[in-house]
Amino acid sequence: MRLLFLGDVMGRAGREAVSERLPGLIARHGFDFVIVNGENASHGRGLTESHFEMLRDAGADVVTLGDHAFDQREMMTAIERHGTLIRPINFPPGAPGRGAAMVTGRNGHQVLVVQALGRVFMPPMDDPFRAVDAAIAACPLGEQADAIVVDFHVEATSEIGAMGQYLDGRVSLVVGTHTHIPTSDHRILKGGTGVLSDAGMCGDYDSVIGMEVEEPINRFLTGLATTRFTPAEGEATLCGVAIETEPRSGLVRQILPVRIGGSLAQAHPDFA
Repeated sequence: MRLLFLGDVMGRAGREAVSERLPGLIARHGFDFVIVNGENASHGRGLTESHFEMLRDAGADVVTLGDHAFDQREMMTAIERHGTLIRPINFPPGAPGRGAAMVTGRNGHQVLVVQALGRVFMPPMDDPFRAVDAAIAACPLGEQADAIVVDFHVEATSEIGAMGQYLDGRVSLVVGTHTHIPTSDHRILKGGTGVLSDAGMCGDYDSVIGMEVEEPINRFLTGLATTRFTPAEGEATLCGVAIETEPRSGLVRQILPVRIGGSLAQAHPDFA
């Protein structure tokens, strides 16, 4: 099967890029399943229910969140209504929502999506490694799950690298989100798991990680905040990663970067 993962959707520019380009990508490349990280989709901080529905209507089978999961207060209750909207699995007990979801893809196959939040340079959370372990042990790859994708929301590339090696052979894809900068280290590990340190963002790269440049530069120069960060609204680049899995094992036989539109060098997921 073919799966597409799109990195952090950033503000209006990112939402519109996903709405305009994702349906065509699905049709052109035959994607059976699409995951979108939506944690910055609403004004650059968090996700509203209406913007979740917009991403879902564009073709997202699952939408993941991150450290800004509940910045939009309505998400505290909205997340309970949507089984395909997930937040980090290692949030402390009692957090609303869920950190993993088994969802049926377009081809009828079962895809387990898990999200975890890193602990290096991030708010204190429970152990992401053991939390992900428990989720995939309950739905093993090649048995209950035809594919397993782990969205690891991290600051440190060392942490995503460790998670990839830890899960090698047990999941289809481990992909980093959060930094908004796409990396070029997409690869298949020895056990057959695909890894990418960061999927990048779906947003305007003529910016400072998706924000208009004036206020970030001001804060670097003065150490003072004079106004809120504002998402940049130029043409967005759709960034992410695409994989094709083996039908029996659920492990990866192809992994390709995705960068479409905007100012970055283009990379289309043209499978061999």
